[in-house]
Amino acid sequence: MSKRSIALFGATLVSIIYGVTFTIAKDVMPTYVNAYGFILLRVSGSTLLFWLIWLFMPKQKIDLKDFPRIIAAAFFGVAFNMLTFFKGLSLTSPISASVIMVTTPMIVLILSAIIMKERMRTRMVTGILLGLVGTGSLILYGKAIGNGANATLGNALVLVNAISYGFYLIIVKKLMDKYNAFTFVKWVYLFGLFMVIPFGYSQVEAVNWSAVPEVIGFKIIFVVVISTFLTYLLNLLTMKELKPTTVAVFIYLQPFFATVFAIGLGKDELSVVKILSAILIFIGVYMVTQKPTPKTIS
Repeated sequence: MSKRSIALFGATLVSIIYGVTFTIAKDVMPTYVNAYGFILLRVSGSTLLFWLIWLFMPKQKIDLKDFPRIIAAAFFGVAFNMLTFFKGLSLTSPISASVIMVTTPMIVLILSAIIMKERMRTRMVTGILLGLVGTGSLILYGKAIGNGANATLGNALVLVNAISYGFYLIIVKKLMDKYNAFTFVKWVYLFGLFMVIPFGYSQVEAVNWSAVPEVIGFKIIFVVVISTFLTYLLNLLTMKELKPTTVAVFIYLQPFFATVFAIGLGKDELSVVKILSAILIFIGVYMVTQKPTPKTIS
């Protein structure tokens, strides 16, 4: 199996984990832990894990000139990204937020064309549009959970989050080209931790831990260890082999796996629309991830 194939498998695994996490995280928030407090738990737990695993990894010195990029990655990929998404999700409906989130690959494609001078191939644009249609159909087919308290502001915050994550994918790519993932990700999360503490500290302090059921505790651990720590490692490792636009397009798979998980729990049922949406998603991912065929000289 080639490195690219392994990277594509890793990106798919991340989508599966995120799909499962959507249901699991909703069981925790806001009944037991509010959004910003939950973010602080996620970031602090993951920061500890990244620093612990770094102790057993080959050491690599980071140039001082790269720390501004690391701080920017912490801001766009950890603090601002998570804070705007969860705050936006609390104000709007999950369906609206999910629809807006699938704009991430298109945002990354545009940012890559502007910042990294990547050429926008027709095949890639077509794949992204097909994935967008498939995901939009899959999400919009279900019933809305609620309109939210301030849907306009909430939708705006989720869109800001999508743009923020797009910047992160591009910023961190240059770090991946220069360093081992374990060398700098611990710094990304440490700086991100300092950024989210002012927002989440009071909410964590307000948690009545004695009233938190054991199963909820395990779900919090899952989100910290698997959904945050493991997925960030997988994302970093896949970005070593794949372009930011390719990594971002896997966001289209998340609602598909979330639907599969919900069906498995008996909370949803399969339909023609969902099957056709899934087909469009996979075609879109295939078109974006395939390398262009080299031209042969006759």
